[in-house]
Amino acid sequence: MARLSDLIEAFIKQMINDTNGSIEIQRNELASQFNCVPSQINYVIDTRFTRDRGYYVESRRGGGGHIRIRRVNISRSGNYLMHIITSMGDSISQQSAEIFINNFVDYDVISGREGFILKAATSDRSLGRIPLPDRDMLRANILKNMLMSLVV
Repeated sequence: MARLSDLIEAFIKQMINDTNGSIEIQRNELASQFNCVPSQINYVIDTRFTRDRGYYVESRRGGGGHIRIRRVNISRSGNYLMHIITSMGDSISQQSAEIFINNFVDYDVISGREGFILKAATSDRSLGRIPLPDRDMLRANILKNMLMSLVV
């Protein structure tokens, strides 16, 4: 017999397939459908619908809150970005981030303008008040999320 987590995952994946790769669900509604607590839904989404597995998840909290899950459609350049995202690690220096970004521009993976925006968002000037090593961890999170938005 399949575990509840497996059933929830299969259900969500089927919904994504039926709707051309993107769904918007409400945690409470899905929890009541499976007769479980909303944290069980969170667990499935947090562990099985990750960037590494090719999904982009947005969450809106509150009364009308929802979770949007999109399957990433990966092109040739998207494959390259996904590889970088998954291999980047939890921390990156400004210098390393700029090297990655310059390579993306040089290889026409992103435009020059997108490169400038990525550099501005991940610069020490933007993150300067945050002490190291937290600054480099935040920089990695920002860079990964911005790159994911380019892949999606």
